Amino acid sequence: MKNEEHSIKGAASYATGQIADQAAYQSFTFLVFTFYFAVVQLNITLITIGFIIWAVWNSFNDPMLGYLSDRTHTKFGRRMPYIMIAIIPLGVVLFLLFTPPLPIGIANQLGNFVYFLIIIIIFEFFYTMYSLNATSLFPETFISRKERTMANNVRQVFLILGLIVAFILPSFFIDDYSNPSVTTLGQYQIFGIVLAIIVIVVGGIFIKFTPREKVEFKEDYKKAPGFFTSIKLCIKSKSFMWYIPAEIANWFVYGILPTLVPLYAKAVLGMTDTTMISLLLGATFLASAIFITVIWKPIVRKIGNRKAWMISMTTWIFTLLPLMFLGPNMELVAIIVFFFIGLGLSGSLYIIDLVVSDIIDEDEVNTGTRREAGYYGVNAFFLRLAIIVVFISIGPVFIIADWEVFTLPVSSAVEMGLRTLMFVYPAVALIIGILAIYKYPLDGEKLIEVRKQVQSLHKEKKNKI
Repeated sequence: MKNEEHSIKGAASYATGQIADQAAYQSFTFLVFTFYFAVVQLNITLITIGFIIWAVWNSFNDPMLGYLSDRTHTKFGRRMPYIMIAIIPLGVVLFLLFTPPLPIGIANQLGNFVYFLIIIIIFEFFYTMYSLNATSLFPETFISRKERTMANNVRQVFLILGLIVAFILPSFFIDDYSNPSVTTLGQYQIFGIVLAIIVIVVGGIFIKFTPREKVEFKEDYKKAPGFFTSIKLCIKSKSFMWYIPAEIANWFVYGILPTLVPLYAKAVLGMTDTTMISLLLGATFLASAIFITVIWKPIVRKIGNRKAWMISMTTWIFTLLPLMFLGPNMELVAIIVFFFIGLGLSGSLYIIDLVVSDIIDEDEVNTGTRREAGYYGVNAFFLRLAIIVVFISIGPVFIIADWEVFTLPVSSAVEMGLRTLMFVYPAVALIIGILAIYKYPLDGEKLIEVRKQVQSLHKEKKNKI
């Protein structure tokens, strides 16, 4: 009983890191596009170019940070030094995201675009340094299936707290997410200060109390492969390469929905109250917390990660369908729709890291060393492709609908474009994800055998210490 209580305490200590992680990244996803498009009034073409350059930068940044983490050796372990370095700069950058150097408006396009590009790249550098290393601690801290399931359950609770900070808290400071005024600019900056304080304080708690690296992995840095070898080993994994399209598909949906909700709510649903707009995503993630425990945890236990993930993506498609048909004066219906969108989303949130942990276990069996950060770094590179696809999708739709610069009211073409982006594009992505995970091989007897081999390998490592 004591061991179980210690495990739960350790899981809770680790899970605090999710608050800072989700608060930082989801605030970025939820607000930055609307802020620069609607408030700063950058042209959609410039925003699209900026995010594409940002994603290309990440194709180097993310795998390199993962490679460096796997090869690091300090008294604090491999991951913790990077988390310590990143947390304060990350908080500062979260405020700087909302401080364009020139007055807002279409007259200052170039200067504000250059600032936008530089600040999102700096944000990504420190966010990846923090998140990649914090996430890498999960599979090497919680080894057995029972530990991972328990820790994942606890982590989802803290994840929801981070999402509340990202999606609900802004409505307490910002009156109108898309109002191009100096007042709105100042409100974004006040929220940026509050967000920075939350991320730094919670990140500090995580650094202080999260479980440290297990003793059996302390020598793994010696066997970590070189940079290009590490990437090659990840790509050679059949399990990883079938997982990646499904992951990209899910992250495309994660990205496009929060990015467009402020604009969809105002232009299509006629919502002006930021609290109501925030409640749309708040309802989704509140539902996720409920559905994870009530539905997905027992389903995963019964049929495994692969089949459960396919079911969750299929469910997600059907729950997104009403977004094509919602309109003005339907606030209550919209909140109900977004609540049930959480049904499909929650399955993905719960299952993805369990799948990645299995892939890393399989890699350890094949290579003899754990390379969490290497995998999460390469994984992050592919996820940035999803962000490219998000903005390659949004940009042309806005241009075709003649909405290159934010204006209200919108035309019927803009309305239809937003509806299509909220349902048709995510549905196509999720179908691709279902087809990919159908071919994912690490399931059933093969997965059972990998878990047995990992347990045996860890016993050998402990005996050698």
